[in-house]
Amino acid sequence: MASDRLPHEKGFHVSWDQIHRDARALAWRLDGKGPGEGGTWKAIVGITRGGLVPAAIVSRELNIRVVDTISVQSYSHQSRSEAMVTKAPQADLLGDGTGILVVDDLVDSGKTLELVRRLYPKAHFATVYAKPAGRAQVDTYITEVSQDTWIFFPWDMALQYVDPYRGRD
Repeated sequence: MASDRLPHEKGFHVSWDQIHRDARALAWRLDGKGPGEGGTWKAIVGITRGGLVPAAIVSRELNIRVVDTISVQSYSHQSRSEAMVTKAPQADLLGDGTGILVVDDLVDSGKTLELVRRLYPKAHFATVYAKPAGRAQVDTYITEVSQDTWIFFPWDMALQYVDPYRGRD
């Protein structure tokens, strides 16, 4: 039964190349969609930690020089807990979120984005990947994966030796 699977048994492994391509695709989708003149964005706020890499790529692609972070903790290892802000972005920069692009790697249950959206209701929320339970919290995303898929990001992985299939000599 699928619900008996461990998270790694239905894993979606994302390489550095793939996250770079997908974050660039996110930037292209957001290009010209901001509320400023010519569709520009005032700033990007990356949700730490997973949103830092996509936020950096999006900021480069869209030439957005003002980048801040919001730290929201909603996971402890692989188990979900209540989302809470542990570091807020610069208050005078964000206001109600108008002109602000909030970027994260993934929306899963939607609890993290729901919390941040309450704080900055007029911000635009973008993620690289989205699961069905949290998709309503995202304004723009690139790829949807099933709710029971565990995404392995490259910053959480390491290359290691694996024995040959037929064993050792």
